[in-house]
Amino acid sequence: MKKIIDYLLSIVYLIHFGLTLLVFHALQVVTLNIFGKKAHEKVVDYLNFFLTYGLYLTGSSVTLKNRAVIPDERPVIFVANHQSTFDIPALIWFLRKRHPLFVSKIELAKGIPSISYNLRKSGAALINRKDGKQAVSEILRLGKLIHDTTGAAIIFPEGTRTASGIMKPFIPGGVATLLKKAPHALIVPVAVNGTGTFNPKGIFPLRSFSKLSWTALPPIEPAGRKVEEILLEAQESIRAELA
Repeated sequence: MKKIIDYLLSIVYLIHFGLTLLVFHALQVVTLNIFGKKAHEKVVDYLNFFLTYGLYLTGSSVTLKNRAVIPDERPVIFVANHQSTFDIPALIWFLRKRHPLFVSKIELAKGIPSISYNLRKSGAALINRKDGKQAVSEILRLGKLIHDTTGAAIIFPEGTRTASGIMKPFIPGGVATLLKKAPHALIVPVAVNGTGTFNPKGIFPLRSFSKLSWTALPPIEPAGRKVEEILLEAQESIRAELA
């Protein structure tokens, strides 16, 4: 019976998901070209509001907890574990005050309504994993951007999704590259919990009545410390929250 419910509620949510992407794609194009960047950011915020709270259609719970005090006058690098595609909408909505820009694989910049358009227009770092020089150049550009604008970036240091919830070691390269251009950025760990088991077989079927949470944890001051040490502390902080 549970499997039948999973299939039925998955269909309901994925219809909502697809329609939301299509509607907000058009809204993004119109808003950015007529009203500019700030208005476009608001549209993206509400795109992700609908994607996040649409998860209630699967009977799942959505919990957003903020334990971080983040000063407005500093750039921020959010460091999160990565379990699923469904991590991202809630992160964007949850952290919307800082409008963090993602370090994302370049393949996502094409073919997905709303999502691809926002990645191309927002200033995200779109990296080609087969071209190390291009990837480093993009991350350096993003680091300089958040330094110059006192903005924020978000990166998944595992480098790939871990649906099991058992984190892989955090790879320091991306964060180290961001810090080269934004040396005063504050590091804020974010623990993502439950999304891996929510879609264990890909996007369909989803597992209904899941418990999903996103928690911003106390910031880490990077000054005078090695990136490896910073990321180990961030990962341990996330691991403790997941436990």
